[in-house]
Amino acid sequence: MLYLLLHSGPELLGSGGVPREVYRLYAHWAEQLAAGGFPVGDPLWQYPPGAGPVLLAPALVPWLSYFEAFVALTLLADALVTAALVRVGSRPGRGRGGALVWLCGLPLLLHLPLARYDVLVTALAVAALLTLARSPRAGGAWAALGAAVKGWPVLVLLGAPPGRAARRAWTAAGVTGAAVLGLLALAFDGSAAFLREQGARGVQIESLGGTVLGFARLAGWPGTVRYRYGAMEFVGPQVGAVATASLALTAVAGLLLVGWRLRARRWNAATPFDAALCAVLLFTVTSRVISPQYLVWLLGLAAVCLTSPRTTQRPVVGLVLVATAVSTVVYPMAYGEVTASTWTGCLLLAVRNGLLLAATALSFVRLWRATVRTDPAAVPAPSEPGGEGTPWHTPSTLR
Repeated sequence: MLYLLLHSGPELLGSGGVPREVYRLYAHWAEQLAAGGFPVGDPLWQYPPGAGPVLLAPALVPWLSYFEAFVALTLLADALVTAALVRVGSRPGRGRGGALVWLCGLPLLLHLPLARYDVLVTALAVAALLTLARSPRAGGAWAALGAAVKGWPVLVLLGAPPGRAARRAWTAAGVTGAAVLGLLALAFDGSAAFLREQGARGVQIESLGGTVLGFARLAGWPGTVRYRYGAMEFVGPQVGAVATASLALTAVAGLLLVGWRLRARRWNAATPFDAALCAVLLFTVTSRVISPQYLVWLLGLAAVCLTSPRTTQRPVVGLVLVATAVSTVVYPMAYGEVTASTWTGCLLLAVRNGLLLAATALSFVRLWRATVRTDPAAVPAPSEPGGEGTPWHTPSTLR
């Protein structure tokens, strides 16, 4: 991956465009952050305030260039995730499949993970999940730190064991999040600027809605592709309707997860892992944007699932790995075809997004079947977990 990053000039590797985001955009933002403010008014800045210190950190290493320090920081996060998965997988009753998925899955994205800060965000989400069972407060704190950096890690708390464990995790997340956001608001100007840059986003060409519009373009739809908000988006008639439909589907995804949480009766040690992967899949496939680095999130959560033999998500992990490999062909290898909405580009997107859609549906069905019981009156109800091999049965009053 590091070799490809340093030799990314060929067209198949993106003509040098993959690392450009680090040494141009991230480095530019770091200069503004060093001056004491977030990039207010910059339509490309769409990240929560916690992203600021992460992007500023490489600039604080004087003996390396910003690009070198950023890659070193990403490699460190990668190593920490690997070490954590190996350590957890080595415990009695656990498995090393998670470490294998991470080690073999991440390079499927070629050099892209080293030039995005999603590996660091995923490391925080992995830490949250792996500490949740032993210390719900620590799990909640890690999740809050991840959410402060890129939002989605808060979803890993969805499967927190009901009762006292869930209350501790969510309370710790709320306190930690409030403290971090408060400190950042004091340290930097314009910490809430990112909220104003999201509303006008359209439909990115790699999203599920973008796939539909790509085929429509082949059929004669007059829309075009334009670089907006840091991504290639469709512009033209009916784009607004497709974007609205995506937001509606995201709302439906949220309702499905709430419904699952209210109906779930059986928990085991793998349930928080499975629920986290399912939740992030749901929100990924319904989003107006599916960037290739989103697969880093899914690989990290899939790896955590395979640390437990009780997981229901093994076939889902396989689909995620195949989707990751196809995603690399979509970007950077054949991105010109995708941008031009050729038959090749549209079919590649249809395959990648079809795999993600299938993984999402399968993930939710398997999670539901494993945790929702139709006869809750017949279930004993201890309020705390009994261990790796013991199901946690919970009455509705504890949820």
